Amino acid sequence: MSTRGVETDEQQRIRFQVELEFVQCFANPNYLHFLAQRGYFKDPAFVNYIKYLQYWKEPAYAKYLKYPMCLHFLDLLQYEHFRKEIVNGQCARFIDDQQILHWQHYTRKRVKLLQSQAEKHMMTLQNEPTPQKSV
Repeated sequence: MSTRGVETDEQQRIRFQVELEFVQCFANPNYLHFLAQRGYFKDPAFVNYIKYLQYWKEPAYAKYLKYPMCLHFLDLLQYEHFRKEIVNGQCARFIDDQQILHWQHYTRKRVKLLQSQAEKHMMTLQNEPTPQKSV
């Protein structure tokens, strides 16, 4: 920060990038487990920082997220019970496994949806009458 307590444009840009990267790390249950094992979730200042990061759920900021699943974990981190449970390695592995299953199912479902849309589009193109040129 500058001497007056106001961030310069460069400092704001760097803080944005750092917070963007950090909040996206929440999409990784193993990273959450790492933080929990080291006691970060017991630190009131850190818990307060997690509350502050909720501004990433606003559309103006969320549009920059590459891993939107992090927002779900950001919500879960607001609960003390979740912060206590994620210290358990089995809990982190279970969540990680569920995420993988979700993405596998989502990918298959998405491919089928895109294929059916493409087939419907081809059918409509084939059924359209071709314009006749007048001579």
